[in-house]
Amino acid sequence: MQWAGLSPEQRHAALVHATATVLERADPVFALGSAAAVWGLPRIEPWPDAVSVLVNVRERGRGSSLVRPHVGRRDPGTERAGIRVTGAARTVVDLGRTASLATAVASADHALRHGLCTREELIGELEDVPPRVRGRLVARLVVALADPRSMSVGESLSRVQMYLLNLPRPELQEEVADEQGRIGVVDFGWEGAVGEFDGRVKYAVDPRSAPEQASEVVWREKQREDRLWRRRLVARWTWADAMDRHRLARILAGVGVRSQPTNTWFDDSRDAA
Repeated sequence: MQWAGLSPEQRHAALVHATATVLERADPVFALGSAAAVWGLPRIEPWPDAVSVLVNVRERGRGSSLVRPHVGRRDPGTERAGIRVTGAARTVVDLGRTASLATAVASADHALRHGLCTREELIGELEDVPPRVRGRLVARLVVALADPRSMSVGESLSRVQMYLLNLPRPELQEEVADEQGRIGVVDFGWEGAVGEFDGRVKYAVDPRSAPEQASEVVWREKQREDRLWRRRLVARWTWADAMDRHRLARILAGVGVRSQPTNTWFDDSRDAA
């Protein structure tokens, strides 16, 4: 695949692989965003221009414009795609300490959803971080927020914004029904309202369908959409809305989901690490 056709994540992973072939150190272990790229974890902020290699304290200064030494706990690494990287759980916890909250939560959600690690492994890695290490409290929050039910980076980003806005905690992938039966599954559910990240009605029309078949699909989806609106107020938003916390707050306030005086997400401790 040519460079121009690669995603930003794939480009950084390619840079990691290229660096592995020229580094003088034997069997390097890549960490942070570089490990995340190799694991296929998502990132919301731009990918770094340099790769991160796990080193000990004595090697702290041996970096370059393309290699950033990362001083951290010793880790033999896990072989992934022919190179050694920090394990998925270790990578998520490291991102919790060093990346944005949204990127770290999106990575944690992805890792859990795709079985790259378990919640128990995340908690174990968190417990291995010394108490006074920078970013440990944020990493703890990342582990507490992580949820495999989040189906996309946009949903993870939206949920982080909801947490920071002190909105009521939503139910993820909630199934909605009415007197006719099952309507469908929504991304976020609250009492009296639902939310959908993509901002579009999801018409599943096969482009190979005959016109009358496509029309029937659209009609059925329209009926389902109308049933959903009769059952709950519906908020829809796009990536641009999710990136703007205050814009998202206005959209959700329009369906009655408003900020609370204090954050209540972990009052029941169902996900607290």
